[in-house]
Amino acid sequence: MTDRAWMRLALDEAARAPSHDDVPVGAVLVGPTGDVVAQERNERELTGDPTAHAEVLALRAGARALGSWRLTGCTLVVTLEPCTMCAGAIVLSRVSRVVYGAVDDKAGAAGSLYDVLRDRRLNSRPEVLPGVLADESAALLRRFFEEHRPLR
Repeated sequence: MTDRAWMRLALDEAARAPSHDDVPVGAVLVGPTGDVVAQERNERELTGDPTAHAEVLALRAGARALGSWRLTGCTLVVTLEPCTMCAGAIVLSRVSRVVYGAVDDKAGAAGSLYDVLRDRRLNSRPEVLPGVLADESAALLRRFFEEHRPLR
């Protein structure tokens, strides 16, 4: 599969969010052999867990599936640019590549507001590919916010 195909899986995962108020962000972790090892979506509202971002959940599920916290050779595909928490988890898990869709100007930590993923002071720096299906990713988020937080 390609980055675009994996992003479509992440978008499908984000769109499957139940009717609760979780922001529709989806993540897919692709293993070193190209197999999808985890697919997750935001569950902060659903679970009451502030760390239940799609990326963190995908890293946890992927580590369980692969039997190691070291996710070297893996690609994390996510519909929204990772925040600082998620970027830190990505670096610590040794993910090799990060592919994301929409830019997050307010909280992005992969080049927008911060650039944690490419910080040379850290011991692991994944390759970062931004903007894959960015319009589709942004449209999903825009629809959510129009429905859940209408302008006054």
